[in-house]
Amino acid sequence: MSEPIWNKFLTERDKAVFAASGYGARGGFGKRPALLIIDVNYAFCDERPTPILESIKRWRNSCGDDAWVAMPYLKALIDKAHVKGIPVIYTTGVRRDDNWDSGSWTWKNDRSDEDKTSKPATNVDGNDIVAEIAPAPQDIVVLKQKPSGFFGTNMASYLTLLGCDSVIVTGTTTSGCVRATVLDAFSLNYRIALAEEGCFDRSQASHAINLCDMNAKYADVVKTSEVLAFFDSLPNGMFDLPKGSPAPSPKPRLAANM
Repeated sequence: MSEPIWNKFLTERDKAVFAASGYGARGGFGKRPALLIIDVNYAFCDERPTPILESIKRWRNSCGDDAWVAMPYLKALIDKAHVKGIPVIYTTGVRRDDNWDSGSWTWKNDRSDEDKTSKPATNVDGNDIVAEIAPAPQDIVVLKQKPSGFFGTNMASYLTLLGCDSVIVTGTTTSGCVRATVLDAFSLNYRIALAEEGCFDRSQASHAINLCDMNAKYADVVKTSEVLAFFDSLPNGMFDLPKGSPAPSPKPRLAANM
């Protein structure tokens, strides 16, 4: 069995602490999961696979090629969820045209003023979810302005309406919006798993270490294949899903959350 992705970043002391502390126990899947797709939009992914240092010239929040490495895993999870009738909930960002509601995001990035202007070479809205995994009519789209998919949104009420006891979290960034969503889900006593290959970040070290920390305390970091097998084990048609059109993609702003 391969070593966890984070092992190469840990000191021997770190490994000894984790081994002795009791953290990292397996929490297990719940019985009624929802699949969360966090911020897989063009602002984080670009319109095509592009080396990250090239991509961030246009999309300051881009994760570059790593986003597109994750895409087939995300599609496999979404397709399986659709077959089984499991809820798929997407998040993406939304902003006023004047970017006033960006608030504290402007304090820690000196390129945030770019969010007030259109991208010169494209008509793509950065908050639009990547077409390759676009929401289907039965899927739910949650618009947010801060890292967590729960903060200031209807996420928890939707999970209550669906009768979910657990979430499978994927998307980006592992160290930012994914982690914030996991922490809020943990605080609300959901069982949580992360599909490792379906998460990505602009920093490889941050990606690995945050997976390590979440696996230690808040969630199970598992291979996508294990989540797919879990979905296969569930009965079909457990949930009363929406039957109409998906929520429209947001248009106000090109910037997404970090």
